[in-house]
Amino acid sequence: MSDIIQNLKDSFGSYGFSSWQALVSLLFVVVVIVIIAKYRKDIFELSTRSIVAVGIGAALYAAISFIAIPIGPNTSFRIAIALLTIFGALFGPVVGFLVGFIGHALNDAMAWGSVWWSWVFLSAILGLFAGFVKVDKKFNPLKGLLEKKHIVQMYLFAFMSIFAASLVAYAGDVFLYGEPAGKVWLQIIIASFSNFGVIAVVGIPAVIVLANMNKSKQNLVEEE
Repeated sequence: MSDIIQNLKDSFGSYGFSSWQALVSLLFVVVVIVIIAKYRKDIFELSTRSIVAVGIGAALYAAISFIAIPIGPNTSFRIAIALLTIFGALFGPVVGFLVGFIGHALNDAMAWGSVWWSWVFLSAILGLFAGFVKVDKKFNPLKGLLEKKHIVQMYLFAFMSIFAASLVAYAGDVFLYGEPAGKVWLQIIIASFSNFGVIAVVGIPAVIVLANMNKSKQNLVEEE
């Protein structure tokens, strides 16, 4: 056990992290999830509509993930990341998590014949955090309900998701798969910039456009 702890310290310390910083960061993520679950327990429940959304979202994510442009060692630019933001924001954190988890696992299985679980969880966490914006009952893009503060929240949760997902992927690759820490650190940096770019430029704007479209429909119905 002491050897494992020392390896954790050495690996994180060599790349700008201490084991304590990693632990505090992970605890912070857990605390955020617990607080949100206590405040809005209902957004973690799965309805029939949510299950259908998971099926559709996971299938789309698996399929569109085949569109990938290599940008680093075993790292690609994937427009499919935007789907995690869209499904998470529309249907909540559980749907976002499952779309990322199932969709990524399916894509890995079909493309490579095996699943790289640490990066599956990276996708899942991106979808999970995208759904946290639904903690505000006034946020509902499907009904055209979206305020400026929700846009800020979506970008904030996106940033937090990148951090949390990167931590999980790094830990999984280095400590479970035994990948070289330097290589993984480079992959994480490249993937983080790429993923945040897709979320910021495609995912969140898509949610905004959808909300505005539904708001216009609601206004037309009211006028009639």
